[in-house]
Amino acid sequence: MDRQRAVRGAVAPCRRAAALVLPRRDVVVALVDDRTIAKLHGRYLGDWAPTDVLSFPHGEIVASGDTARREALARGIDPLHELVLYVVHGALHLAGHRDKKAKDRARMRREERRVLQALGLPDVFGAPERGRRGRGPVS
Repeated sequence: MDRQRAVRGAVAPCRRAAALVLPRRDVVVALVDDRTIAKLHGRYLGDWAPTDVLSFPHGEIVASGDTARREALARGIDPLHELVLYVVHGALHLAGHRDKKAKDRARMRREERRVLQALGLPDVFGAPERGRRGRGPVS
């Protein structure tokens, strides 16, 4: 579902990303704007600020095109690649990956790189880190 306007042509690559990480699972990928993701972020995690991606246990991934565009422009990368990264990150959470501890973050980052490479996308982590977070997605 594409309910954002910031990143064009994102539906198919984002669906492929989710399917690559979760090949035997039905997953809903919703691409939304910052206002929508902020409402969900507040409702489910108590933080009313926009975020990049949220994952829900029943197989929903919600990613913000607005955040992807803003972060990508700050880091000098393609907004589509940033948005796909968010979906990969969300799918990895659904697959059981965690990122609270440094060791887990490093493992997750390696897996994100592997999936992006399998999708034929560049390593987005090599870009300058000037964005809000600058370290890739958080959820």
